Amino acid sequence: MFTTPVVIATLVAATLGAATGFLISRRATRPIIAQLRDELADAVWQLTHDPLTGLHNRTGLRAINTATAASGQHRQMIAVLIDLDLFKQVNDAYGHDAGDDLLKATATRIGQLAALYGGHAARLSGDEFTIIAPLDTDRLDQMALLLTSVIAEPIEVRADDGPITVKTTASIGLAVGSSTDLLEGVALHYADIAMYHAKQQGGDRYVFHRPGMAMPGYRPRRGPRLRDRRRTQTGGGE
Repeated sequence: MFTTPVVIATLVAATLGAATGFLISRRATRPIIAQLRDELADAVWQLTHDPLTGLHNRTGLRAINTATAASGQHRQMIAVLIDLDLFKQVNDAYGHDAGDDLLKATATRIGQLAALYGGHAARLSGDEFTIIAPLDTDRLDQMALLLTSVIAEPIEVRADDGPITVKTTASIGLAVGSSTDLLEGVALHYADIAMYHAKQQGGDRYVFHRPGMAMPGYRPRRGPRLRDRRRTQTGGGE
């Protein structure tokens, strides 16, 4: 078939027109795509992080542990459960703003220490935090001692009469587990038991879980924690 210049020009024009329309369409949808991407990222962040402190929440911690287990890299890890000893007194004496300031400052310290040891920090509920990190036996005692001392450093908080400096301490439980273990079924459960032993001994200390260690036979001073009440209501784990 003989193709005339007019036909060629017509075909080129049509092709260019379609291409131009496609590019214009893509350019027009870019802001929408970018907005959707940002909204999705924000939704994921909200799902996996604690809005007050910016640390991971329980869902985020589970996701990290699941991803580590799925990688197939079997390694030992340390789980640390941290419960503040004097948070209720600060919250009751100076108000919720002061309590929030205390939680945020403490969370920053815990997050920085977790990163120092190659781990991740989370706020589980109330004044309860946790760290999971690769096990480094040479620095384990150092890590526990550093956590205890750094959390106990004074913090400036907002009170009705202006800024005030407060001090809290922490009861810390530590337990060794495997990256392939169910996090809350093994490592955090054992760390929880050890933490209650630290609490029973007066707080402001850390305790390592030992084989055969059982939960102390006393009722927590503040009654059941939020996660304990949820388990009772749902008949199991969260």
